[in-house]
Amino acid sequence: MDKKLERILPLVQKPARYTGGEYGEIQKDKSEVDLRMALCFPDTYEIGMSNTGMRILYQVLNDLPGVWCERVFAPWFDMDRQMREKGLPLYALESGDPLSEFDAIGFSLGYEMAYTTVLEMLDLAGIPLRSAERTSLTPLVFAGGSVCCNSEPMADFFDLMIIGEGESVDGEVLQLLREAKAAGWSKAEFLRRAALIGGVYVPSLYTPEYNGDGTLKAMHAAPGAPERITKRIVTDFENSCFPVDAIVPSTEIVHDRVGLELFRGCIRGCRFCQAGHIYRPVRSRSVEKCMEYGKESLAFSGYHEITLLSLSTSDYRGLNELCDGLMDYCESRGIGLSLPSLRADNFSMDIMQRVQKVRKSGLTFAPEAGTQRLRDVINKNITEDAVINTAKTAFSGGNTSVKLYFMLGLPTETFDDVAGIGNLAQKVVDTFYSLPERPKGKGVTVSVSCSAFVPKPFTPFQWEPQDDIETIRAKQKHLVESARSRKIRLSWSDPETSFLEAVLARGDRRVCAVIYEAFKLGCKFDSWGEYFHFDVWMKAFENCGVDPKFYANRRREYTEVLPWSHIDIGIPEGYFMNESIKAKTGATTQNCREKCNGCGANRLLGRACD
Repeated sequence: MDKKLERILPLVQKPARYTGGEYGEIQKDKSEVDLRMALCFPDTYEIGMSNTGMRILYQVLNDLPGVWCERVFAPWFDMDRQMREKGLPLYALESGDPLSEFDAIGFSLGYEMAYTTVLEMLDLAGIPLRSAERTSLTPLVFAGGSVCCNSEPMADFFDLMIIGEGESVDGEVLQLLREAKAAGWSKAEFLRRAALIGGVYVPSLYTPEYNGDGTLKAMHAAPGAPERITKRIVTDFENSCFPVDAIVPSTEIVHDRVGLELFRGCIRGCRFCQAGHIYRPVRSRSVEKCMEYGKESLAFSGYHEITLLSLSTSDYRGLNELCDGLMDYCESRGIGLSLPSLRADNFSMDIMQRVQKVRKSGLTFAPEAGTQRLRDVINKNITEDAVINTAKTAFSGGNTSVKLYFMLGLPTETFDDVAGIGNLAQKVVDTFYSLPERPKGKGVTVSVSCSAFVPKPFTPFQWEPQDDIETIRAKQKHLVESARSRKIRLSWSDPETSFLEAVLARGDRRVCAVIYEAFKLGCKFDSWGEYFHFDVWMKAFENCGVDPKFYANRRREYTEVLPWSHIDIGIPEGYFMNESIKAKTGATTQNCREKCNGCGANRLLGRACD
C-alpha cells in the first residue's frame, strides 16, 4: 500500500472503500498483460459496487486475453480533500496504480447527475478533462451506459462513447486500441477506425449546426464516419456473462446481496420510461440457467439474500417455477428471496407466499398516476381495481405497509389528477380496514413517493415540456391537501434536481461548457441532495450564456432535429411519434406479448423477441 494512503486512511470515513483486496477481486501480473483498463464509476464505492453492469463488465473485460481491468470509484469529500493535500492521484483498487498509467479509462454512466463527478475524477487523476486536450493515444477516455443515448452534453470530454450494451462492444474497442499501440497510430487515426465499430460514437467526428432560434439544424459527420450510430446489444442473452464469482465487498454496500438478472427489455411500453425502450428487444434467460447462476452466486458469496432483477420482474414467464426452484435451495439455508419491480396487475398471493417464506420484505408498486385518464395517457395499463386488489392480497398475506410510486408533472396532468393520488392512497388505507382477515392490533402505513416527471430521449414524451419548478411545487402542495389521513406518508423529489436532470437529459453540445463551468465552481456528487447546489448551477448557466429552460421547459415540434437524432436505438422516430399522438387522445397500446406493436427493435436481434 502507498505510504501516503496509509497515512490518509485513519483520517477518513469508511476507509474500506479505498483499500481493495476484497474476496473475489481479480489480480493479474502486470508483466503478463499488454493493455490495462480502468473501469470507473462516478459515485461512491457503496453505490458502484451495487451496480450490476459494473460487475458484468469487470468479469467480461478481465476474461479478455492480455487485459487487466481494475475498478475506480469517486472518493468522498473527506478522502478527495486528503488526496489533494497529500498529492495522491486517483488510483485503481486492485493495483493501487494511478489512473494516468492506464491505457483505457471507461466510465459507467447511468444518471445525468453524475456528470460533474466524472470531471472531478479525471481532475483528481491529473488527466486533462477535454478530449481535445488529450493528444496522445493513451489514456483513451470513454463512456458507456444508458445516458449515452444522448451523448451531446458530455461530448467534449470523452474520446468515444458506447451506444448500447457495453459487454457486446468494449472488447472490440480494446482490441483495436491494442493494435493501435503496437502499430504506433496517432489518436486521430485510432478514432477514425474506432468510429467504424458498430455502437461506437466518436463525438469529435461530428459537428452540430444550429438554426437562428437556437434549435439544432443538423449534425454533420466527418468524411468516412457513419451518418447514424446504431446501438449494440447482446443477442445471446441466455449464455451471456453473469459473474457468479463476483467480488464480495469488505464493507456494507447499498444492495448487499446477489442480484440475478432474469431478462432485459420490457414488454410494457410506458410512455415516460426511457429504460423500457432503449433496452429493447426483450431477451430472457431460461429458468434452468437462472437457477444455476443464482445458486452458484449464493454459494460463492455467502450472501443471505437474492434479488431477481429486471425492469418488470413479474413479467418473467417462468417466475413461479424459478421462485419454487430457488426457494428449495434458499429456505433451508435461511436465504431470503426478494422481487422488486412488481406490477399491480399481475401480483398474486401465490407470488407473495413464495418470496416471503424466509422473511417478509416491503412491497412496492408503481401506479404512476392518480387517475385512470392519466394512466391511459402514459400507457401504464393498470386500473384502480388492480391496485386495490393488489393491496388486498398484500394485506391478507399479513403485510401492514405498502409503498406506491407516482409522478407529478406528467403530460396533460391537471390538479384533479394530483388529487387522485391522495384519493387512491386513501382507498388503499380503507381497503386494509375493510378486511376481516387483516392483522389484528396493527395499523396500516401507505407510503406515497412522488418524483417529478423528466422527459427523456427515446420516449414518446421526448417532445414534451417539463412543468416549471413553481408548478411542481404547487402540485406538491395540492397533494398534501388531498391526502389528509395520517396513515398516508408522503415524500417527493426535489423539483430543482429534476429540472437540471431534464436539462442534462435533453441538452445539446452547448451544455458541455455549462457542466465544465459548474465543476469549476465546485459542483460534484450532484445526485446527493445535501451536496446539490442549484444556485451554483444557475450561475454556471448564466456565465455561459445558456438558458436551461430552453432544454427543460420547451415543447419541441415533431419536425425538430433532436440532439440524439443521429443515434439509432432500433426504434424509429415514427413509432415514438405515433405513441405521442395516441397519448394526447388517451389511447393505450397493448403490451408486446398481447400484440406485437411493430416497434422494430427485434431487427437488432434478428429474430422475434422473447
